[in-house]
Amino acid sequence: MDEVTIKLHVEPLAEGGYVATSPDVPGLVAEGRSVVEVAEIAQGLARKIVESCLDHGDPIPPALSNLVSAGTVDLLVPVSVR
Repeated sequence: MDEVTIKLHVEPLAEGGYVATSPDVPGLVAEGRSVVEVAEIAQGLARKIVESCLDHGDPIPPALSNLVSAGTVDLLVPVSVR
C-alpha cells in the first residue's frame, strides 16, 4: 500500500471532541472524540477522496498525487498521550 504525508489542522470543538481539516486536501473535514480518532477518520477520508477522484476521472489533489505514482513514505499522525 502506498502512503503520502498530509498536513492536518486539528482544533477542539466547544461542545467537545475535535475537528480536522487539511490544507493539502480541499474538502477534507473530519470530526472525532479524540485527536487520535479524528486523525484516523481524516486518513480514511483522504483515501476515499483519492479513490473517488480515480473512479470519476477527476484530478487528484496535488498533495495526494504521489499516492498514485510514488513509493511508500512515512505518514505523520498525531498521537494523544492523555
